[in-house]
Amino acid sequence: MENYVKSVTEQLALIKQGCQEIIREEELKVRLEKSIASGKPLRVKAGFDPTAPDLHLGHTVLIQKLKHFQDLGHQVIFLIGDFTGLIGDPSGKSETRPPLTEEEVKANAATYERQIFKILDPEKTLIDFNSRWMKPLKAQDVIRLAARYTVARMLERDDFHKRYASQTPISIHEFLYPLIQGYDSVALEADVELGGTDQKFNLLVGRDLQREYGQTPQVVLTMPLLEGLDGVQKMSKSLGNYVGIDEPAKEMFGKLMSISDNLMLRYYELLTDITPNELSNLKKDLEEGKKHPRQVKEDLAKEIVTRYHSADAAEHEAREFIRVLREKEVPEDIEEIILKKDNIPAIRFQSLPADKGIDIDLPYLLVAAGTAASTSEARRLINQGGVQVDGEKVTEMKIKLSPSESRILKVGKRRFKKVMLSD
Repeated sequence: MENYVKSVTEQLALIKQGCQEIIREEELKVRLEKSIASGKPLRVKAGFDPTAPDLHLGHTVLIQKLKHFQDLGHQVIFLIGDFTGLIGDPSGKSETRPPLTEEEVKANAATYERQIFKILDPEKTLIDFNSRWMKPLKAQDVIRLAARYTVARMLERDDFHKRYASQTPISIHEFLYPLIQGYDSVALEADVELGGTDQKFNLLVGRDLQREYGQTPQVVLTMPLLEGLDGVQKMSKSLGNYVGIDEPAKEMFGKLMSISDNLMLRYYELLTDITPNELSNLKKDLEEGKKHPRQVKEDLAKEIVTRYHSADAAEHEAREFIRVLREKEVPEDIEEIILKKDNIPAIRFQSLPADKGIDIDLPYLLVAAGTAASTSEARRLINQGGVQVDGEKVTEMKIKLSPSESRILKVGKRRFKKVMLSD
């Protein structure tokens, strides 16, 4: 461990920051005391199934807590569930989740390794894959593992219980998921395992299995599930309420500036290194009007963009945000796109006299320019008044555009593109 070892009280203060529950805190104190006395760091595990290629801020709540343990001198194990990813985590699911292919799992796992080092120290992080001990197991080994847990215990899990009661199918392989996650803790001899609140059952299975295999049960530490940009549902790419840690600085900054004031404080607590005392003082300053919510939110956005990009990028996006939203100006670095008629069959147009230009279907233009995902989304945005051309709100589905003439498209608050049509 590092030269200066923090006391148990100091370590617990950092570990408990933003934490939902510790099972059990007294056990953690004992382990920390032994760690200090022996100079042997705790083995702290968190597992991530590579179900999608990119990590978002919701994932970083756990990674940030791993960083806290790492800063305290403990051994952090970032476990990639390449084997469990083939099963599909049933946690919180109302129906059987389709498993990924081995190729999808490998591709996603490769991106995880690169992205986590935006937070963790690569020199102090152990990356492991649970296929390392699961693939060598024979059929009889899996049967022996399954014999250590009962169906009744499995049905105590809330999502399984609800599905069973509603006669919604539960596949046998889904019961294997918590067993294998629990066995991961046995294989790694974990002292502590971190997980979201939705993972509590699986984490407790790890404690039970460690007892079965003669190990001291791990301490379980659960972290809250981070709400997405809507402030209601858990952050998720499928819900579109996420901030990806690999997103461009502009997109990341703009999304963070769009969150509510209440959600802003939640993000401070779970995504930054702010101490409980500092957070309490920040809340007080906001309540008493000593600090403006917009400035506090801007500071949050800058801190997060700095972490995943750079301080220069954060300052640049802060200036651009002021220019575009407060001063209603066009960004300095607006992307220019030249659309050639012959190469864009998706744009519907008809030839008109040269002085009147070309009559273009605006939804198709927005898609071709990359400011809308589909023509249906583009039509919805136009009908809602969310589209401007050259600073003027448009409600018509067609605009006129002459070759070599550029127009500035603005979709929503942050998406700008300069488009030009060429022959």
